[in-house]
Amino acid sequence: MSFYIGGIKIEEKYYKIWLSLIKNLGIKKYINLIDAFKTNKGIFNANKKELMQVNLIGEKLADDILNQETRKMVKSHIKYMEQNNIDILCISDSEYPSDLRQIYSPPINLYMLGNKKALNCNNIAMVGCREYSNYGKQMAENIAFNLAKNKINIVSGLAKGIDSFSHLGAIYAKGITTAVLANGLDTIYPKENIYLAKKILDSNGLIISEYPLGTKPDKLNFPARNRIISGISKGIIVVEAKKKSGTLITVDFALDQGREVFVVPRKYKFTKFRRNK
Repeated sequence: MSFYIGGIKIEEKYYKIWLSLIKNLGIKKYINLIDAFKTNKGIFNANKKELMQVNLIGEKLADDILNQETRKMVKSHIKYMEQNNIDILCISDSEYPSDLRQIYSPPINLYMLGNKKALNCNNIAMVGCREYSNYGKQMAENIAFNLAKNKINIVSGLAKGIDSFSHLGAIYAKGITTAVLANGLDTIYPKENIYLAKKILDSNGLIISEYPLGTKPDKLNFPARNRIISGISKGIIVVEAKKKSGTLITVDFALDQGREVFVVPRKYKFTKFRRNK
């Protein structure tokens, strides 16, 4: 079976998008399916009996894989992606970031908008809290600026606060920055950062997500998103973080993934020393 949009054959892209729409299809199950059927197309063409013979593939998942409504949804996704220059990368593709492929539970697919080459640059993540101080803002911008000037891709989450200033520092340096979202690429969240997202793309940067179009920024998506921020990076820099925060979740992922973690020291106020009389 072949698929066309505007006369262009998009068969392989169809299968990647289709896979991303199947609920509860994690990397272990996907690997088992690929071992059994060799290609995404092979999985697509398998029948229920064949699917259920694969380890970890139960009846519910087999039914989800064969769901016709899911298959019908793919063409509308492709049409939107073609109109908005969104691409998709599968873990089986050679361009998939090697650092990300090696983490626990890597995403099967990545949706991408912008400069795809940024995925395989020298990447450093910068993360921090939304409620920032002036000191944190200055540090985030200055560190990102100097790293980006030296051809380091600054990776962050497009959130308010430190994330935004990290992206901006790279942009001011005329460098590259990558934003990792916790929702589909048909939406920019938070809305206040729509202009920043445009600046990232205008500066030859990249916006990515593992989530298909139409996925809302549900709070459960953010911890999963954070494993990608650290996963595509050689290390992460923390600029201000609360004790219980998404920033520290990213730090935990980074440590589990064997990444270097750097922390910007707090700004201390010094009082004049007075000798006791």
